[in-house]
This record gives sequence, C-alpha cells and structure tokens, in this order.
Amino acid sequence: MTNVTVGLDIAKNVFHAVFVTSRGKITRKKQLKRATTLSFFAKLTPQVIAIEACGASNHLARELIKLGHEVKLVPPQHVTSYRRKNKNDYNDAEAIAEAAQRDNMTFVPIKTIDQQDAQMYLRIRQRLIKQRTQLMNQIRGLLLEYGLCMNRGISALRRSVPEFLEDSGNELTWVARELFNELYLEFLSLNDRIEQVESKLKAFAKENYVCQIAQSVVGIGPITALALYAAIGKGTQFKSGRHFSAWCGLVPRQFSTGGKSQLYGITKKGNVVLRALLIHGARSVLQYADRKEDKVSVWATKLKHEKSFNKACVALANKLARIVWSVITHNKPYQLKEA
Repeated sequence: MTNVTVGLDIAKNVFHAVFVTSRGKITRKKQLKRATTLSFFAKLTPQVIAIEACGASNHLARELIKLGHEVKLVPPQHVTSYRRKNKNDYNDAEAIAEAAQRDNMTFVPIKTIDQQDAQMYLRIRQRLIKQRTQLMNQIRGLLLEYGLCMNRGISALRRSVPEFLEDSGNELTWVARELFNELYLEFLSLNDRIEQVESKLKAFAKENYVCQIAQSVVGIGPITALALYAAIGKGTQFKSGRHFSAWCGLVPRQFSTGGKSQLYGITKKGNVVLRALLIHGARSVLQYADRKEDKVSVWATKLKHEKSFNKACVALANKLARIVWSVITHNKPYQLKEA
C-alpha cells in the first residue's frame, strides 16, 4: 500500500477520484465513468480507497477489495466538515480522502451479500407496513366524512368496514360502497403481502446462525435479529458492547464544559430501525420482568420501580444491546443466570 489515499465520489454516473498524500497534497485527479471504474483501478497498485457510504457503495467496495485495494466507507455526515472550498465533485472527493486519513474516524462496515439480502427484506416490510398504515388512515378519514366512526387498529378495520358495507341504513351511496370495497380489498392484499414477506424473513433468520444465537437473548425476535445481522454482521468492528450501544444511540447525550459534565436524553445516533426494535423488545421484557427471577429481570424490575417506564425501557434496551453484541461476537448462545 502507498501513503496515498484515493477519495472517490460516486454520487452520479460519472465518478471523480482525487489522489491525496498523507500531507494533504493532491497528486492526481481523474474523472471516470461508472462502467470503466473497475478497469481503471485494476491497473493500479494496491491503494487505500475512501468512498462516501451511499447507494451502491457496498457493491463497489467488494469489487475493489477483490482487486487488492483497501476500501474505507466514510459516513456522509463526517465528509462535509472536511470540505474546505465550494461544493463540487472534486472537492467532495478530496474531503472524503481527508476524512478517511483521520485516525479517529469511524468507518461504515462493508456489508456482505447476505447482509444486503437481510436488509432488503426489512426495507420491503417497512415500506409495506407504511403503505398499510396510510391506507388505514385514509379509510378511517373517508368513513368519518359519511358519519361512520371506527376505532384504530387492524382488527377494528377488519370488523367495521364489512359491517358498514352491509348496513343499508347508513348514508353510503352505491358509489361510496364500491370505492370502500376496493379500498378494503387493497388493505387485505397488503396484509397478505406483509405476511408473505415476514414468513420469508423468519425463514431467512432461521437458517442464519448469527440470527439464531441472537434470538437466545430475551427481547430479541427474528425481525430484530435480522436487523442486527444486516447492520453489523458479526459485530467485530466494535471494540466492546459499550461501543455498540453508543453506535445505536442508546447512551446519554453529553454536554461538558469547564470541568462540568451534563447528561441529557439518548443521542439517537446510528440505525433508527435497529434502535426502535431494541426498545420495543425491551418494552416486552419489562412488562413481564416481575414474574421472573433471572439477573436481567430482577435488575429491570428494580429499575422500573425507581424510574419511569420509558426510561427503564431505554436503559434495558442499552443492556440488551450489549448482551446481544457479546453473544454474536463470541459466537455463544445466551444463558439466563439466576439472581
């Protein structure tokens, strides 16, 4: 490897590469088309290539690694601080290289093909659930315009809409009944699609060993386990469970000055979906912690009596994140310990 870092901006179909030395001197600039990028780097000696983590960055990183290069994915939010001039593609590439040369920089782990498959399952499921929620809200809002009110939730909609369509005493016209029937059929179709995706998702998690051992931890189901695998793989990029929980944004936000330290709410950094799933899992564990005698449940019960329920949920999610990281990295299923 040379002491030159290549900053590669891949935002558009035309890529821009800037070769920057450890002293910050630019030695070369190159504009590349997407189709010719790999052939260009195949002719070079092994280089350190820095890419902003964005669409297609994982695929390109894997291909460049096959060519013998070392690839670093830089978080987009850290690149802007190192751009000293006006925004253009070459300046962006230079900023990427500058950020990658910092010793204290945190890089985005490169995902494998299996991790991308897991992530795609989760994103498709998330989109379908969002569409179903939008459709349910639209149905409830339109029914209210005809003086028909129903409760929130899937079961309430399943029960109420057929009753409204069969009731001839309400104000629904034949046009409205036809349209509401189409909306209801669309809702049923979305439900079936979500169930299909979830069944495939659970089958994927059942076959993956990392997901299997992650589910040995209380509060971690197949969806959370798959989100963990998609986000961190085997978790080797973190030094400890504390670093992983901080990456998830489950630690207090700090503001310290003049020797005085102040702690606020959680930082909410990292993967939003993963953090939400960990907190949901902690909420389910906390509800039944009073009935169990293991160390985690006893600790959670004591915390629930001392703090508010939501604060206890976040604290328990922090602990579960550390436990599940240890389980994944040490490749050993979790065993409950009696208090």
